[in-house]
Amino acid sequence: MRLSQFFLPTEKEDRSEAVVASHRLMIRAGMIRQLTAGVYSYLPLGLRAVRKVARIVREEMDRAGAQEVLLPALQPADLWRESGRWEHFGPELVRLRDRNDREFCLGPTHEEVITDLVRREVRSYRQLPLILYQIQTKFRDERRPRFGVMRGREFTMKDA
Repeated sequence: MRLSQFFLPTEKEDRSEAVVASHRLMIRAGMIRQLTAGVYSYLPLGLRAVRKVARIVREEMDRAGAQEVLLPALQPADLWRESGRWEHFGPELVRLRDRNDREFCLGPTHEEVITDLVRREVRSYRQLPLILYQIQTKFRDERRPRFGVMRGREFTMKDA
């Protein structure tokens, strides 16, 4: 693709909401744009950077003998209640109900889900050691989202 056709909306001036240097640079370089507080759109250049980091992480995890999984972002409240973290996680946990009035949350982390998966599927010590990992979108209702993509409401994280 020609550079003239590449979607790269750069900016000359710093934005007032960008406090951290990395945040300012990502905006000026045309990597991200803020949709609302703590929620960002990754533009083509930013998405390429995110994918490159994810590729490097995958290569290293694969080299360590780990296997990649993809767990659901929508998680049932029952798993969180069983671990005792439904009540203790606090207002950062994005909670919702479906049309049948069942409670769910948008996963801020995936310990409950991976623990449930392993306890149901691993039947013998011969299946161990087992290293599973995922690179997944997480959600946290931060009181004051700031520092750009470093402390947002929606972010990508690797769990292992």
